[in-house]
Amino acid sequence: MQWRTMDLHLHTPASRDYQQPSISYLEILQRAEERGLDIIAFTDHNTIAGYRQMVEEIKKLEFLETTGRLLAGEKHQLDEYRRLTEKILVLPGFEFTATFGFHILGVFPENKPLREIEHILLDLNIPADQLDYGSDTVGATTDVIGAYQAISRAGGLAIAAHANSTHGVAMRGFTFGGQTRIAYTQDPNLDALEVTDLEKKGRRTTAAFFSGTKPEYPRRMHCIQGSDAHRLTADKQKHNILGVGDRPTDVLIPEVSFNALKDLFSNNDFSRTRPHRQKAEPAYDFIQSAREEGANIVQDFHDSMSVRGGRLYAVIADISAFANTNGGTLFLGLNADPRKPIAGISKPEQAIAQLDKEIGNRISPQLTCTIDAHKTGGKTILRVLVPRGDDPPYVVDDYKIYVRTEAETSQAVRDEIVSLVQRGSSETLQLTGKIEPITAEKVSAAPTLPEEELVELTPRTGVEVVSVEERDGGSFYTVRDLRNGNVVKNVTLKSARRLWHYALTQYARLPSNLDDIEILWQGEFGLFPQGKQGKRPNYDLVQRTPSGYRYYFGVTDDGIHGHWKKLVGQDEE
Repeated sequence: MQWRTMDLHLHTPASRDYQQPSISYLEILQRAEERGLDIIAFTDHNTIAGYRQMVEEIKKLEFLETTGRLLAGEKHQLDEYRRLTEKILVLPGFEFTATFGFHILGVFPENKPLREIEHILLDLNIPADQLDYGSDTVGATTDVIGAYQAISRAGGLAIAAHANSTHGVAMRGFTFGGQTRIAYTQDPNLDALEVTDLEKKGRRTTAAFFSGTKPEYPRRMHCIQGSDAHRLTADKQKHNILGVGDRPTDVLIPEVSFNALKDLFSNNDFSRTRPHRQKAEPAYDFIQSAREEGANIVQDFHDSMSVRGGRLYAVIADISAFANTNGGTLFLGLNADPRKPIAGISKPEQAIAQLDKEIGNRISPQLTCTIDAHKTGGKTILRVLVPRGDDPPYVVDDYKIYVRTEAETSQAVRDEIVSLVQRGSSETLQLTGKIEPITAEKVSAAPTLPEEELVELTPRTGVEVVSVEERDGGSFYTVRDLRNGNVVKNVTLKSARRLWHYALTQYARLPSNLDDIEILWQGEFGLFPQGKQGKRPNYDLVQRTPSGYRYYFGVTDDGIHGHWKKLVGQDEE
């Protein structure tokens, strides 16, 4: 494994809006070498013409060589082409313009016949007489999901171009289409999101938004950056107009090849991509970055995995919970608190073999996890990559089923087990083709309602206490998991997991008349005095409805949206 540098979003003079039309393809390769790029892709607007012209130029020079008619200048050109194409992997591709003007990169293997790529563009409704035109306004009659599917079927990489910017599928600036945005950024045929803020840190960055912690965006996405270069070098007068290699991505791959990239984007190891770093900069420690984020629904930490004290069992339970929920990453040998010293794993190879054996023997059905060792703070720790299982529920020791609720692993109750079985049956049927999957036509036919009509007003994380029934001298509650909408009945204070217990306790303390307590109201939306505190504040909320009050407890920042943002003092994104 070595870090390699790539820029998969380069235009050439074959794009109508290229700003330096006299630049040669050889000069683009030479500039790529100067910028230290190992992999590049020519992605002109709705055409493969740029890559084809480069190939034809090389073939012409080779023909002149074989016939003995190669001039000295032409020989130098051919030698440069050979040297640079040996050193840099140059991939064919295009930047397709779909409906609403959204841009999608299709990147293909270097040995893919160019005629086949042209047929993909024809299938995407690019007019035959405009295949070489190179304009971003050509076409725009095929749905985004249809484009993903066509690129994926042809063996290419489907990448959402500058997803968080103009013409991006994250739909910044659009006031409608919440469900469409989810479909466009979570589609299984989409390999990665190209973003313009990969070098920024914080919870409001695009990569953080698509980290798998958002309930409505549960699929964690690989995020990369590209220059979108429409010229050889950056425009000194306009800082946002970049040149070749001005915004590259580093990728950790075993070899420089298209297949290595394909494997990278299909992997659930998200530490193998990063914004390009100059050699003088300190090494990026993704483990320390993870500790700063803390435990959440897709990430957790254990100081050790010893059998004593049940720590190994806690690790196994977490793995089961991740597989039954959204997948996730476990770090073993360190605490989530970055201020605490790192314990480390003393015999990592032995520990990996032991844990792999425990997973195989104790979790069923079979679950394949990736376990590897990493250095941080001078100590060796283990990382366990757990996929979202496609055959749930995943059971520990034949009968114990765990799920993940925010930063907590808990044993599943009856209604959650039923939901897992239904999910497993549904995914099996989709894989075998026995039920109709969601199609591009269905998404494009969906009504484009205003956001407030399309997205429910309820928060998206936390617990709603739906009702309480007094029975046999005890209180039996019905609660709703706001992350996935699952309703669980017959919950008691004794049986409730941590977050549920907190919600039921807070609910039981409510007076019969809400006027007796201080609530911050904005219209129909209310905020209780701040209650539970963790690494980040959680919110207890109430909503007036025609049928009465609805109560939401332990809502995290990820679950706050719409009207709730203003109420809790968050800025609108």
